[in-house]
Amino acid sequence: MPDLHRATPRSPMAPPRSFLWFRRIFLTLLSGFVLVPVYVMISSSLKPLADVSGTFRWLPSDLTIRPYIDIWSTVPLARYFVNSLIVAGAATVCSVVIAVFSAYAVSRYDFRGKRTFTVTVLSTQMFPGILFLLPLFLLYVNIGNATGIALFGSRGGLILTYLTFSLPFSIWMLIGYFDSVPRDLDEAALVDGCGPLGALFRIVVPAAIPGIVAVSVYSFMTAWGEVLFASVMTNDTTRTLAVGLQGYSTLNDVYWNQIMAASLVVSVPVVAGFLLLQRYLVAGLTAGAVK
Repeated sequence: MPDLHRATPRSPMAPPRSFLWFRRIFLTLLSGFVLVPVYVMISSSLKPLADVSGTFRWLPSDLTIRPYIDIWSTVPLARYFVNSLIVAGAATVCSVVIAVFSAYAVSRYDFRGKRTFTVTVLSTQMFPGILFLLPLFLLYVNIGNATGIALFGSRGGLILTYLTFSLPFSIWMLIGYFDSVPRDLDEAALVDGCGPLGALFRIVVPAAIPGIVAVSVYSFMTAWGEVLFASVMTNDTTRTLAVGLQGYSTLNDVYWNQIMAASLVVSVPVVAGFLLLQRYLVAGLTAGAVK
């Protein structure tokens, strides 16, 4: 009669039990490190201001959805939301369109200064953004005084600002991804009668959808949560969400429950987009990073 209590033999390639336990403990601690702040944010957003300002309690004694209603009247959150959508969406579209054409030219054609161009594009990522703040500010003011084109304090100026640091990464990322697409596909499209643009939009772009999605997510998230340039380059009319959240802090009081509620509301588009495009994002990052 077979021994039913005999342990199943372990595979020679299986990791040791100590490693499995270490992984479980580490992932548990990491999950707690990530989820505890999220719980504090959610619970604080459902408390009255007096409870949030007092001693913190893990289990709220009085739940209310009033902070989610008051956030729209305490500050013009809807206007900030629209500004962020317009700026982040336009910056993403412009960055992706320009990056697709630039990366395709670098990937498929040889021209004088090609290596210099790619090195220059990549080297711009080495400098902190604060170095460009004062030059861009002076440039926008001088352009406005000379031509009447209001770049400072406008959405268009902020979109151009975000392109200065999202576009180089997008170009560099798509160059690596386009290099991974076989050139035989381009040649086959040219033989079938397609021109260079036809080969780009009918062959290369559909094959590079994961990389384009990864670049789009990066550009949108960068523009959506940026604070430094938005705090200087905008005014009361064009202010974005990242800066507008400061309005819940006044000289007399800080509306902590509304800050938590507003933070959750403004994070919904980014989280939802990330969850919907997660598989494309992972595929794009891995394929674009390894040639």
